Amino acid sequence: MAFRPLTSAEIAQLEAQGCKATDWKEIEVAEHFDARYVRHSNFSGHNRLGVFGKEIELPGGIKVHTGIYNTMLHNCEVGDDAHLYNIHNYIANYTIGAETCIENVNAILVDGKSTFGNGVRVPVMNEGGGREIPIFNELSASLAYILTLYRHRPKMIAELERQIDAYAEAQASDHGYIGKHVRILNCGSIKNVKIGDYAELSGVSRLKNGTINSNEFAPVRLGSGVKCIDFILASGVEIGDSTLVDKCFVGQGTIFDKHYSAGESLFFSNCQGMHGEACAIFAGPYTVTHHKSTLLIAGMFSFLNAGSGSNQSNHMYKLGPIHQGVAERGAKTTSDSYLLWPSKIGAFSLVMGRHTHHADTSELPFSYLIENNSESYLVPGANLRTVGTIRDAQKWPKRDNRKDPHKLDQINFNLLSPYTVQKMWRGREVLDELVALSGENTEVFGYKNCKIRNSSLKHGRELYTIGIQKFLGNSLISRLEKSEWHTMDEVRKALRPDSEIGSGDWVDLAGLIAPKSEVTRLLNDIEAGKLNLEAIQARLIEMHAHYYSYEWTWALEHLEQVWGCDVEHVTLAQIRKTVEEWKEAVVNLDKMVYNDARKEFDMNSQTGFGVDGDRDQAQADFEEVRGSFESNSFVKAVLEHIEKKSKLGDTILERLGTLEA
Repeated sequence: MAFRPLTSAEIAQLEAQGCKATDWKEIEVAEHFDARYVRHSNFSGHNRLGVFGKEIELPGGIKVHTGIYNTMLHNCEVGDDAHLYNIHNYIANYTIGAETCIENVNAILVDGKSTFGNGVRVPVMNEGGGREIPIFNELSASLAYILTLYRHRPKMIAELERQIDAYAEAQASDHGYIGKHVRILNCGSIKNVKIGDYAELSGVSRLKNGTINSNEFAPVRLGSGVKCIDFILASGVEIGDSTLVDKCFVGQGTIFDKHYSAGESLFFSNCQGMHGEACAIFAGPYTVTHHKSTLLIAGMFSFLNAGSGSNQSNHMYKLGPIHQGVAERGAKTTSDSYLLWPSKIGAFSLVMGRHTHHADTSELPFSYLIENNSESYLVPGANLRTVGTIRDAQKWPKRDNRKDPHKLDQINFNLLSPYTVQKMWRGREVLDELVALSGENTEVFGYKNCKIRNSSLKHGRELYTIGIQKFLGNSLISRLEKSEWHTMDEVRKALRPDSEIGSGDWVDLAGLIAPKSEVTRLLNDIEAGKLNLEAIQARLIEMHAHYYSYEWTWALEHLEQVWGCDVEHVTLAQIRKTVEEWKEAVVNLDKMVYNDARKEFDMNSQTGFGVDGDRDQAQADFEEVRGSFESNSFVKAVLEHIEKKSKLGDTILERLGTLEA
């Protein structure tokens, strides 16, 4: 945009309209500037003003003409059709985008050189230090995971920190930016904050040293009483109702509300925090806490649902708050649960009661960890058959709030994956080792500060076997479905892996499930200085994109262990047996889920319905509110899944039946 000096007539008009300037020569305006729409305002330093030719509509339907009214500007550039009204102190050192509205604000300023939150160190997981993460605009959950947990590779960490610091320095400026179509209404102090397009700030109390990465696709919305200090907010974030954010990165689609307090923490995609408190946590995607008196502290979580009053402790009153814990993906804590760190909770496990013995259940996923007489009892595999686990896995993709086409986090929603199935495989070995060590008739087994009843161990082993059979069968059938084959040689060809990548251990990089070998290759390349931040993100995206190719390499490796031969020598009978076991495993698991769902409709669940009537009235009231068991959408889906998978198994078996062994 071209700017010109004010004319003498425009200066005279501005002065007549109550405007003042330390030097009118320091003010430049757009070619078609109209002085009528700048009133009762003061200017100092160098300022540039656009054209104010439109009316805008404020909340409630009030229409006002764009312009600058009752405002003091210092070293600012104001875009076309921006509307500035009633700034109580001043706006200093900012570029303000077109069609942005700022009303009734105390002060907006940049004071000295600022990186706008980029490069701020967050002491995640360990309040005593040692895992400080430098936050920046493009931080992803997977990169943060590497920065947080791969401290055993100091050269690689140093290279990442060097690059992030360089990125932060590139953002440094003594001049701020407020994007186009922004609304800032009735707010307090905003200092050293960069604000992206289409952001909406209403009644915000205080913002200091941060970046709001709002855009047209995913606006950021901040509400009444919000305070944010030393922060980065990704696109699509919503924060309201006197929430406090202090030294945090807040990921895409995250929602904080109802007086939530978040300090020295990282939050990634689609987290939700309400009422409670977070301190020094790594909150991977879908970490959710909705209740008062719930504290998440010094832990790593993802796909977590924290019950009311959930709590952890990160010190034992000795060397201070230096302990940390991990709850792997899909963990849940019930009301009033408690964990004394250090502890490690296995994937998709449920924690009930108080646990003070530093349990490590990471090799036994899908378990219940239950308090009984101050002891921690483990029920392996129990969560595989519960309706809640299946429902969670189905709802997560549907609750993805990210509208920005540029997604920072790569998220794998699969319940069964090489990551979880390798744990079940190892869990089955662990249970067998316990029996071999203590004997089959042992009533209670000891395992990593937990106790396992004999009946729980046996049933857990059965559940792990069913889960493994389901996953391996899923992978096999998916492979067979996608290929044309008419002979066993063609079947073997169809089953050959597309890539050598995928064998061995897998890891969960806070949502991204990938082979450990690929992660190690990435770390080596970072350490060697071969990759910049953009290339690192591209590699993470590539891992996610090739998940199913890598998954089949892993699945085939384990199918070959089951078959006792490689894919080039597998027989028709072996493949048929795998499909038959898959069909039985799927149906059996679905039946367990079906029976678990039925409990939600039994007589105990109807307690409190039909308060003033008999049993028939209670049932009628219950069905009006909750519906009948048979009509429940989830129950119907389970029955349809049983039928669909049974037909699929029969179809594959029928096709295999046409082949010769």
